[in-house]
Amino acid sequence: MTNIKNLQQIFFGAPGTGKSYEINELTNGGSVIRTTFHPDSDYSTFVGAYKPVMEETPVYGAQGVEVAKEKRITYSYVKQAFLKAYLGAWQKYAKGGETVEPQFLVIEEINRGNCAQIFGDLFQLLDRSDNGFSTYPIEADSDLQNEIKKAFAEGGEYVIENGLDVDDSMDGYTSNYGETLSDDIKNGRVLLLPNNFYIWATMNTSDQSLFPIDSAFKRRWDWRYVKITDAGKAWKIKCGTEYCDWWTFVEEINKKIAKETSSDDKKLGYFFCKAKDGVITADKFVSKVLFYLWNDVFKDGDISLFKVSDEPEAEICFDAFYDSDNKVNIEAIRTFLVSVVGEENIKTNDDAPIAVDEDENGNAIDYTKYSFDGKSRLSKKDLGYNIVMKYINEHSDKTFAELQSDLAFDDTVDNKYRYKGVLARAEEITGSYTSCFGAEQKSSDGVKYKVLTWWNKYNIDFIIKFAKAQGWAVNTVTE
Repeated sequence: MTNIKNLQQIFFGAPGTGKSYEINELTNGGSVIRTTFHPDSDYSTFVGAYKPVMEETPVYGAQGVEVAKEKRITYSYVKQAFLKAYLGAWQKYAKGGETVEPQFLVIEEINRGNCAQIFGDLFQLLDRSDNGFSTYPIEADSDLQNEIKKAFAEGGEYVIENGLDVDDSMDGYTSNYGETLSDDIKNGRVLLLPNNFYIWATMNTSDQSLFPIDSAFKRRWDWRYVKITDAGKAWKIKCGTEYCDWWTFVEEINKKIAKETSSDDKKLGYFFCKAKDGVITADKFVSKVLFYLWNDVFKDGDISLFKVSDEPEAEICFDAFYDSDNKVNIEAIRTFLVSVVGEENIKTNDDAPIAVDEDENGNAIDYTKYSFDGKSRLSKKDLGYNIVMKYINEHSDKTFAELQSDLAFDDTVDNKYRYKGVLARAEEITGSYTSCFGAEQKSSDGVKYKVLTWWNKYNIDFIIKFAKAQGWAVNTVTE
């Protein structure tokens, strides 16, 4: 599990930026309890409450002898996400010794619920001291106190096995019950968050008007912005026999969204619409992406982008993306895409880089790793890029034309695996080729260009041979 520091943080950004995915990556291997806030969420659905449940109960005859069993409605205290995480955190703390296992409570869409109503007096616990414990403990109501005491007791679901000693975690604590802080926590009399209890949440900036979060609540959290970036999946929007690169579309439509709304809140993240086998179908594009753009972004503003009919008097409406048989209108989708990305970014399948048997990082799956220039365990993608960048840095006085000539592919590499070349001018890297090249560089004569990162088993031998021609050592390790 990734090294973690922030006890309470909110991951925020535009929809589809991968906020939940990032939390999953950071908490991988840890104990996670997840909940989602919504307008009907309240304290009882977050912490717990007595609820009717069906239980099998005995039926007694006239002599007081059990004669049968039947299911009846009874009331039991039902633990919800916060209480489960709270109990789990203290159990892990007591068991942990020098290495305490973290307990995560993940709240999705935190601003879709009324936080003041949901947290109630738990709000006070969000103030943490430098040692990670809550600064101010709060009293538990009698129902909650009984559940905590029962859960921590021997035979309980969250039994405290090694005892609990946290009296040093707070200065000047005075119990209302004449007991120590440890005893009050273990008996459920007071609530206090331990320093292994992490509360992380996600928030779509486009939804922040649902239940505005007040400044007192905000300042008790660390805020982590998740920006819109290219995930490098090379997804495509399929439009009949043609396609448009998804990231190219996202970049261009976000410019138009920013101009329309003067805000980043409504922009699309890379994962706003997920592809299947690398393809976003026309149906999915219309129903998920275009519907969002029409209904939530442009409908009450400039809708000229949605003029997809050649008829001058035709009404601009969402219906235009469907034919009379209720199937998507491919021509209308194409017209829309052209208005966003330009005709040059509508490609046929023959224009696409040919995929090879690679993993998501662009490495051929033969499990070979390389060492080069003091770096070890490099993938093909990283090896090729490092060799090229070393040559560029050592010949920074050369013009772009000279560098491109020095690094040009030879006849040992098939055309279909050359893509746009080892070096290509930045303006040439569009559409599906975007994911094949790294960050923009600038040559000594001022030309902006990019370096190929799409190295695989079909072209890696070329760049290894090039490195050895420079007198550089490249070693391989096969696991």
